Amino acid sequence: MVQRSRPHDKRVLVIGLGRFGSSLSLELVAHGWEVLGMDSNPRLVQAFSESLTHTVVADATDDEALRQIGAHEFTRAVVGIGTHLEESILAASLLVDMGVPHIWAKATSRRHGRILQQIGAHHVVLPEHDMGERVAHLVSGRMLDYVEIEEDFALGKTRAPRELLGRPLGETKVRTKHGITVVCIKRHGEQFTYATADTVPQKGDVIVVAGKTDDVEKFAEFT
Repeated sequence: MVQRSRPHDKRVLVIGLGRFGSSLSLELVAHGWEVLGMDSNPRLVQAFSESLTHTVVADATDDEALRQIGAHEFTRAVVGIGTHLEESILAASLLVDMGVPHIWAKATSRRHGRILQQIGAHHVVLPEHDMGERVAHLVSGRMLDYVEIEEDFALGKTRAPRELLGRPLGETKVRTKHGITVVCIKRHGEQFTYATADTVPQKGDVIVVAGKTDDVEKFAEFT
């Protein structure tokens, strides 16, 4: 039986070792986390048995099976089941009933995500939707990278536009004019540093800006 993790412990239960769950698990292991990978498919479990800390073949929709592997002793769990909605929802629901404090669940649609939230999943991830939205912004605009933090707030990575060049950011009044904040800046061959009111962007500099999604998108068009 796995002892319930303390806040500083790095233990995670990952249910579902498909592309999402396995990628997540391997990344966690690479960062020093202990991962118990669980799947009902013996071939998947065998494939990752040497890569993950622990693996087990079990049915995530079976309350007794989850208790036998100590699911209720974890403070962090990820439900990575995506193709079978009923199994995903039931597995997440069982973890909620067990009192697992932090549950992440993969959703394949916004409707699926809403159901997961309604039953008590603390964090819902829509990887396909989020990646599609991100790539769409990169293809259709001038952003070098894009991340939506919440529904109407985003970070955008872009080239410093001409109107910001050669002047301290404080003098450009970029926040007043465009509704965005320049968070950090990167010069060629250097690392990103925090931007201040005294930062003077130069031609070729890459900046990261934050603001409402529409404002970030409109600002990127000036670059």
